[in-house]
Amino acid sequence: LSLQQDVIAGFLYAILILLVFHPIVDLIDNFNLTYKYAPLIIITFEMTAVEKVEEQLAALRIARRCVPSEEPAYLLDIDTSTAAQPGSSRFVAVSCSNQSIRVYDRETLRFLREYSGHPGILSGVRFARACDSVVFSACSQGAVKCWDVRSATQKPVQVFRGYPSNVFISFDVSCSDLIVCAGTEKVEKDTFLVFWDARGITDCAGTAKEPLGVYSESHNDDITKICFHPIEPNLVVSGSTDGLVNVFDINKDNEDDALISTCNSDSSVSSLGWSGEDYKQVYCVTHDEGFCWWDMAQLDTEEPITLLRVLDVRESVCAENHGLHYLVGGLYHEKAGKLFLIGGTSTGNIHVISCSTDGLSLVGTLCGGHSATVRSFCWSPTDESLLTGGEDAQLLLWKPGAVERSLTKKASLKISSSVQKRVRVHNTSLKSRKK
Repeated sequence: LSLQQDVIAGFLYAILILLVFHPIVDLIDNFNLTYKYAPLIIITFEMTAVEKVEEQLAALRIARRCVPSEEPAYLLDIDTSTAAQPGSSRFVAVSCSNQSIRVYDRETLRFLREYSGHPGILSGVRFARACDSVVFSACSQGAVKCWDVRSATQKPVQVFRGYPSNVFISFDVSCSDLIVCAGTEKVEKDTFLVFWDARGITDCAGTAKEPLGVYSESHNDDITKICFHPIEPNLVVSGSTDGLVNVFDINKDNEDDALISTCNSDSSVSSLGWSGEDYKQVYCVTHDEGFCWWDMAQLDTEEPITLLRVLDVRESVCAENHGLHYLVGGLYHEKAGKLFLIGGTSTGNIHVISCSTDGLSLVGTLCGGHSATVRSFCWSPTDESLLTGGEDAQLLLWKPGAVERSLTKKASLKISSSVQKRVRVHNTSLKSRKK
């Protein structure tokens, strides 16, 4: 009897313990479940944020058109100034195929002034970061020039002279505005990256600055593109028709030490840039519409640095019925942490393409703007807008969900131009000099 009483008491005690502590166990279990799947919840949230950005890009509509110029020209490159003070005016500079630079008001696209009469073909425009009225350009006659767009004078405030044989076809300015770098066309056996000290540009107007020095061993053909790191002024990447994409740390004493990495695109580089968290990734687009994407953060690890390589984006991206004829360049969306490509058709449609390590996919197509090939674009993260310029001589401002205020109809024309791509695609497979 005593044994039976003990068993019954023990059974009742066990039920009591279960009733009291079961909610706590459930709570612990639920906590563990939440903790276990927290990364999944975060990933889902991030995916939603990316999808929202993709929807915004696909919803870009024309907000402004510039008034057509009396002398139509291809719009080859675009850059916008950074407002020095909140509410202050911003500018747009465009390099044109008629060897001129045109300056517009950023918000209204009202034409402000033009710098013409350049002795050679222009290879881009770049605004200084700290001084929003200073704009640079390089030309094939071996000089980088700097203008103050607030001034009515046609004379540059500074000229950066190269060496006698230099033909500049690419350039950029460091994010600190301290260094200017230009890349040359190959002359005989020589190809150079030329560097200048950009400090004091408004204090020594009328004088020509001589180079600080050159890099001459890292490329063996035309240097088609140069891009300084967005936040690290000592880092610069260069691309060439030799297929190589080189990353340099210009704080080093010599070129050999400065060369951090050499990546091979196996084709002629037409465009390149930085992407990823802290901009530790490098991507490039080739003249035969290929795409390469590398992670510089993996240089000192055993992991492969190649994130994605696509031999021909036209074949890998289904652009519905519009087709994909060419790529213009890349756009890194910092808020979404996402890289996109901008491409298009010969009839003026613009394709926005999403990049991931799994491949490329079409986000959306911007129609009704250009009537010919789009040659240039500039993304503005402050108001999430896009500027585009093309072979139809049109400069367009796109904003999410915008309604065009201008009644100007787009011209259905394709102007003639003497500008030709100076490209010699090399099919030889060039080995990487460093990982």
